Amino acid sequence: MEQKKRIPKRIAQTVISSLKGGVVPRIGLPYITVGRKSEIAALLHDVDLVKEGGASFRFVVGRYGSGKSFLLQTIRNYVMDRNFIVLDADLSPERRLQGSKGQGLATYRELIQNLATKTRPEGGALTLVLDRWINNVQTAVASEIPFDDPGFQTAVDQKIVSQISSLSEMVHGYDFAQLLERYYHAYLAGDEDTKGKVVKWFRGEYRLKTEAKQDLGVNIIISDEDWYEYLKLFAVFFRQAGYSGMFIMVDELVNLYKIPNAISRQYNYEKLLSMYNDAMQGKAKYLGIIMGATPQAVEDRRRGVYSYEALRSRLAEGKFAKEGQRDLYAPVIRLEPLTAEEMLVLTEKLADMHASLYGYERTISEKDLADFIKIEYARVGTSSMITPREIIRDFIELLDIVLQNPGQTVQSLLTDGDFAYTKSDAVSDEKTRDFAEFTI
Repeated sequence: MEQKKRIPKRIAQTVISSLKGGVVPRIGLPYITVGRKSEIAALLHDVDLVKEGGASFRFVVGRYGSGKSFLLQTIRNYVMDRNFIVLDADLSPERRLQGSKGQGLATYRELIQNLATKTRPEGGALTLVLDRWINNVQTAVASEIPFDDPGFQTAVDQKIVSQISSLSEMVHGYDFAQLLERYYHAYLAGDEDTKGKVVKWFRGEYRLKTEAKQDLGVNIIISDEDWYEYLKLFAVFFRQAGYSGMFIMVDELVNLYKIPNAISRQYNYEKLLSMYNDAMQGKAKYLGIIMGATPQAVEDRRRGVYSYEALRSRLAEGKFAKEGQRDLYAPVIRLEPLTAEEMLVLTEKLADMHASLYGYERTISEKDLADFIKIEYARVGTSSMITPREIIRDFIELLDIVLQNPGQTVQSLLTDGDFAYTKSDAVSDEKTRDFAEFTI
């Protein structure tokens, strides 16, 4: 019999707690990933493209609880393992792509705050990346010139300047390069105060140009209008700093659909179009963008992405695409429901993880698992109406009850007419204010 791989308790605890709470865990995804092979393969095709200096833009579309955020998180972990830098953020009423009250800049700040690498997957890695860049240059020069050679520092200076000078040709690149050089000299001098001010500028935290001019000598700050231009600069710079490239992951695009003012919505879709065109026309390099949305947020002709004709004409499916016959190289990837067989595999993985976490011998049988899946799918009448989130929450609740009540068995609970299953939130794409930040 094949020996099951032991799951560290810290990871098992995080995964079980997150899934029971209806959110996607940041760690432990390989232990519970099932299905989505086609979607993952299509997105990984983009990874190779970005690494070669290209750009990509994808929408991942599915109902609440269908696994959008899970898929984004899986890709996030995959690309970090391959030396990419990842920035991710959820849109909200305060965070949009564009806004008159700083909502676009708020999204930029969230993305930079969540900047993550393989060695700092939890985010907040900007300073680490900047320091690593300088260390890498010094190491490269040291392989040719001894560290104690009088010409060593001059050679490092020249290599730094040659790397950042190429950025000057891009929009806002001159000031960006100037700030990188300022950071480098502060690093050499051990000037933590200046380093902190440069990082503050890169994070978009300067509110007035006069403050930036006084502190750093640059008469420009990152704003609502141009924050995306700086992300394109970062993508090229990170490549020069020794990384494979950069991925931006934005979830909860439904918050653009919910903007009550029609003009504000259109401005946001215009920004979305600009980002999409940059990626498709080669104006961005070493940059991948993935956005998560519900079908309604994309396809609604009155308020959704498709209400902006220039986007609809670019993103709408052609005449040959249909259910079971998707073009996964198209800009929009629609998530089809996981099959009952895939959910069966997932529940088995969760049963093993639950037993490992709480230190008991797994007693739930293959028949119990199969019966649970049959009942879950039967309760809504059609498999297309049920989401993984609902099944997972029901299943973990079932395991918890059996563990805490030794007199109960899985079969007795499954056949008990009083056993309350989670009501389906997936039949509609609408959600109440109470669940505005509830994702998986």
